Amino acid sequence: MNSYNVSELKENTFFTADVVLDKTFLLLNNTIPLTADLIKALNDWEFTQVYSDGSIGTGVIKETQITEMFSNEIEVDNSSTTHKPNSGEVIGDSETVDIGSFGVAQSSPVSESVKQAILGTPPVRKPEISAAENEQKRMAVVQTVYNEYLNYINRVYTRYATHKELDLEEMARKVRDLCVFIKDNRRYVLRVEPDLNANNRNFLVSHSMRATVYAITIGLQLRMPLTKLEELGTACILHEIGMLRIPPQLYLTDRPLATTEKNQLNTHPIISYTILKGFNAPLNVCLAVLEHHEKENGTGYPRHISGSQISLYAKIISVVCSFEAITAPRSYKAAAGSFEAMVEMLKNSGQQYDGTVIKALLYSLSLFPIGSYVYLSDERIGRVIDVNPENPKNPIVQIVGEKSKSGEPTVIETNETTIRILRVLNKEETADIIKATGETKTSE
Repeated sequence: MNSYNVSELKENTFFTADVVLDKTFLLLNNTIPLTADLIKALNDWEFTQVYSDGSIGTGVIKETQITEMFSNEIEVDNSSTTHKPNSGEVIGDSETVDIGSFGVAQSSPVSESVKQAILGTPPVRKPEISAAENEQKRMAVVQTVYNEYLNYINRVYTRYATHKELDLEEMARKVRDLCVFIKDNRRYVLRVEPDLNANNRNFLVSHSMRATVYAITIGLQLRMPLTKLEELGTACILHEIGMLRIPPQLYLTDRPLATTEKNQLNTHPIISYTILKGFNAPLNVCLAVLEHHEKENGTGYPRHISGSQISLYAKIISVVCSFEAITAPRSYKAAAGSFEAMVEMLKNSGQQYDGTVIKALLYSLSLFPIGSYVYLSDERIGRVIDVNPENPKNPIVQIVGEKSKSGEPTVIETNETTIRILRVLNKEETADIIKATGETKTSE
């Protein structure tokens, strides 16, 4: 595979083969020209090289290549409800980058008109596919990729448990890819629900994966640059690595722990820190795993530090770990709904969590998180499909069982006056809706 320096790329040029990032994620195919915005985004996100099996050419391709591309391509709807940054968006103190301009990893099919212009042949009509079917296919693809990352984290934990080995360079590459994946598929990734056996060590893997998704989502909301997102993601994946040296019955039990047992459990941040220091992990990553149980009011552990003494990565991991723990099933408890979890986090009892991070969580997931089924003021039922960055109380909702005149699902933006959310459906009601509509509940 050939490498090309981003600094040497020119606007409106084509490659004779697909172009990828980090030799894995598709950037664009060989029928789409480079644009100035795409080149700028690559530079903003510190990508210095792209890769391709082809060379820079004229963009003229053979009909067999297009036919093959059409027949092999999974048709998914790459569109999602997006909003430009505005005054309601959470901006952190960290370095900023224009997230909205990062248009990568989308395999856009060639339009029939472009195909006709290239080949001089009549367009081939393909069977139309509904938006609902597109949604299901996109969700299936996202689920597959999500599971691949989940399996990767499982291999990381297993490899350390059996061989005491960690490949932090490989992890940095994996996390970079994961950041791109989450950025491009946020509203789908956030719909993946936990369905796990909490009686074994897979609990640590699932917890780390879900927490990392939430952490990167918050990092994107705070406009962290990719280098910082990599560190945050790495720290979040490994923040529980020290648990592997602690008896699992201490963190899987529902019984009250004795003082000695609690003290032993509370050593896992120090163990995680020591492990990562031994592999020469960046200091920011080491401090994040050490401090992720510290609280803003100083009531956390192991060092009882507070406020600005706690690293930003640790503040984020603290929030996402708590949110994940509330919404995930355990051997000793059922999972709470995402709405109840968000309300619990917003209470921020005793100011345990950083206010900016809590606000970023709210603006990333909304008060009614993606995937929630809600009862509307006009007596219709909807499913939350995206956030509204202008007002986290009023997300974007797809009406259940209703379609527009064109046959596409009805999507509305809730508001405070005409159509507002009255309540979230409970588990039994949600199960009935899923059964009635024939939807597949997405889970790990």
